[in-house]
Parts: sequence; C-alpha cells; structure tokens
Amino acid sequence: MTINICDFLKNSAKTFPHKVAFTQNDKSITYKDFDELSNKIASEILKHELGAYTQIPVLILLPKSIECLSAMFGVLKSGNFYTIADENSPKERLLKIIQVLKPQILITSKKYDFAYLNLKTIFSEDFDKFDTNQNNLKTHIDTNLAYVLFTSGSTGLPKGVSISHKSVIDYTDWVSKTFKVSHDEILLSQAPFYFDNSVLDIFTSVKNAATLHIVASSNYSFPVKILEYLQNNDISMIFWVPSVLVNIANANVLQKFPLKSLKKVLFAGEVMPNKQLNIWRKHLAHAMFANLYGPTEITVDCSYYICDREFDDDEELPIGTACENMQLYVFDENSNLITKDMPNKKGELCVRGTGLSVGYFNDKEKTQNAFIQNPLHDNYSDKIYKTGDIVCYNDKGELIYKGRKDFQIKHMGYRIELGEIETAILAIKGIDNACVLYNDENKNIVLIYESKDKITQKELLLSLRDKLPKYMLPTKFICLDQMPLNINGKIDRKKLKEII
Repeated sequence: MTINICDFLKNSAKTFPHKVAFTQNDKSITYKDFDELSNKIASEILKHELGAYTQIPVLILLPKSIECLSAMFGVLKSGNFYTIADENSPKERLLKIIQVLKPQILITSKKYDFAYLNLKTIFSEDFDKFDTNQNNLKTHIDTNLAYVLFTSGSTGLPKGVSISHKSVIDYTDWVSKTFKVSHDEILLSQAPFYFDNSVLDIFTSVKNAATLHIVASSNYSFPVKILEYLQNNDISMIFWVPSVLVNIANANVLQKFPLKSLKKVLFAGEVMPNKQLNIWRKHLAHAMFANLYGPTEITVDCSYYICDREFDDDEELPIGTACENMQLYVFDENSNLITKDMPNKKGELCVRGTGLSVGYFNDKEKTQNAFIQNPLHDNYSDKIYKTGDIVCYNDKGELIYKGRKDFQIKHMGYRIELGEIETAILAIKGIDNACVLYNDENKNIVLIYESKDKITQKELLLSLRDKLPKYMLPTKFICLDQMPLNINGKIDRKKLKEII
C-alpha cells in the first residue's frame, strides 16, 4: 500500500539506484543519490522539532532545479508539507502568502535576501553537509497534506490550494497507467514547480524510475532552442501548456526536427486551438496527443481526451471524460443535472473524487463556498468542487469547455483572478477607477482605467511590477475620462468588452 509520495522514490532508488533521476544543464543525479540527499534535508528539518503532533508548512523559494526537487522530497520525508513560490515574486505577494500559510521554515539559497520574512532558514548550499539520522514517516497517513500551491485570489489575497498525499498518489497512478509510462521514459519539464502541471512531470517520473530533464521556463520562448533540446536528448514524453505548443507551431520550424523519439504529447492549462494542434499532429503522425483538463483544486487534472480523430481548424477540442476515480457533473443555474443526452446545453462543471483538494489553507469561508455538498443528495457528507468553468456535452458524450463563469481567466497556463490585478491597480496613487478584462482572441490582459493625473502606461507597469508576478501584468492599457456604468451603478463590463 502506497501511503506517502516518497514511497515512489524509495522503490525507484531500490530498483534502479544508478539510473539518472534528474538532469539539468551539465548536472545530473541518480535515484540513489537523490534519495540520500532528500534524507539529509528531512533530518535537518526534524532537528528544529516544530511539529511533534501536527504537520508544519515549509516554504521553498528556489529556482526550478535539482536542489528545489531535493527540498520538496526532504520536506515530504520529514512528514511535513511544502509550498513552492516563485523566488522572484514581489515582496508584497510573498508577504501575503506568509500571512495565509504561516510557515515555520524557509528553504532557499544564500544568493537571495529573504531576511524580511523572519523565518528559520535552511540553505541549499548546505544540503550535502547535513547528517542523515532520522525520519518522521512512521505515523504518516495518506490523508496528510503533501503541498499547498497558491493561486490568484479575487480579494487580492492568494488562495492556498491544499492537496493530500492520497490525491497525488492516485493521480500519478492514473497517469502512469493511462499513458503507459515506464522506466525507459525521458520527460522534459516545462512547468515551473510552483505551477501544478509540474506535479505530473515530477511524480510520474519518480514513480516509474524515468528520467526528467529540467530546463528553465524562459527557454520555452525560443522554439528552435527547445526543439533542438527535444531532438538532441531523445525526449519521449512532454506535458506542456498549449501556448508553448502554439508558439512553436506558429514559428514554422517543426519541419526541421524529426523528433522521432517523442511519442507522447500531453497538454493542459488553457484551451488548445486545433489549428496549431493539427500542425503538430501532421508532423508527429507517430505520436499520441492528449488534452488534459483540471483546476489546481482537483490535483492537476480531472478529465482527459486522447485525440482519436481528425478535427477541422475551427473545431473545439474536447476535454473528454473523467479520469479514473473521478466523477464529473454539469449543473445548470438551478442545480439541475445536465446529462450526456442533453448535447450543447451549457452548465457549470463540478467535480468529485479522489483528487479533490481538502480546501483552501487557513480560509474556511472560501473553502465552504467552493467545496459544497453534492446537490444530488443530502444523505451524507459528499463534497464536490465548483470549478466555475462552463461546459457542455457534444453528441459523442464528450465535454467541451466553453469559458469561465466569473472573472477568472486562464492565461499562459496560469489561472488568474482579474480581481487580484484590479486590487493591485486600485492601490496605486493617482488611479481613480479601474477594470481588468481579458481579450480571448488576442490573449491580452487589458487594463482600462481612469486617472485625473494621467498616469502613463510606463508608470503603471513600474508600480505593478512590485505587486504582481510578470504573467499577471496587463499587456494593453486604455485610459478613459470616465468608466461606463450600468443601472446598478457598477462598471459596465459588457460595454468595455466592445472597446478592447
């Protein structure tokens, strides 16, 4: 029985001790050495004696690297749970995460200055010096937390999605079985480790003693560079956000790289247009393509569609059917169930099953609003997650994604609450009013604002860079003398949509 994610590592280190687990640039580490290194980090964490009867949160602020992975597994082996945040996050955002998470230990590098966080700190430069003398997994159970990942929050306060070991174990088992992953697999990681898509890359690799190549996320802006890497390293499986695949297809360079080793192309995080997908499918006729779907709250993915037929460029790609041990419901606005025999009828997608988050960390109100009792019965506690995504069934019984119910968007693979961006903008001196919208066609975050002081785009960006991650920054700015209002006195977003 697999109880802890680290059981994956223990088994792989025992079966394939000298096989390369992770490789990055000119550095690599075997499963045996990685297992021993994470044991050292676990021992160092336990020396602090902070969680005798409960798990403690450990914040990791390290770049995408072997050291970051070592820290993750070290935290898990200590019986605690981790949060990874972008080490380049603005100070204001990190302090907001600290406010919610209240971590007791920070793992980072000596090249960063996070003294203002006022946390007990373990430095990655010291990992090799630590002793291996204890672990804390004897009392561990699979419903313990594995990680908390922070997503954007509409009030300006990030939401910490809490995921258990059991959810990750079941998801990884499903991925491994569905996509026939073996120890011969060579994967290339695209997602940052603070983005939940990385969960598939990391734990699927470790469970199957595969090799995971780590490449900085910035490299994916250069199609030729990343295709050369795929080609030269015989990468056999990838799980990328669609925007990367789209950029490569649009660059018209695929034909220069045969990519004969690449057999499995998975993608998730935003809508994949068939126009660019068809370019990939034509070039890699030997490969399997799969569209995965799911919010962070259900452990990466809850539905999938393996491309098994041809699509016209303007057709919608299904998000498919439920993953194993997951169940999908579509409800109308009156909580009436929409079934497969009602094609094209739209409703909100709700999810239940093994992947469900245990809730938002330290936020009972948001948890209760998003994780509700199954409206089909009230006989026992049966939680479902309201995704806020609008879907419908097609005539084949497959789910089709139609858009967002609220003001949350999916941009560059990230789920973003437009309200968080608005909160940051309205806090800037000289801004009188503001509205943030998303242009689905041009993939632009558009800021519309009022400013008697006539604050410029350059001034706004300078202010926002201290408040928001780069992927949340607006890319189009419109200054109005006055915002249009509806009959309720609220900003008329429908009218604003017409000008973006």
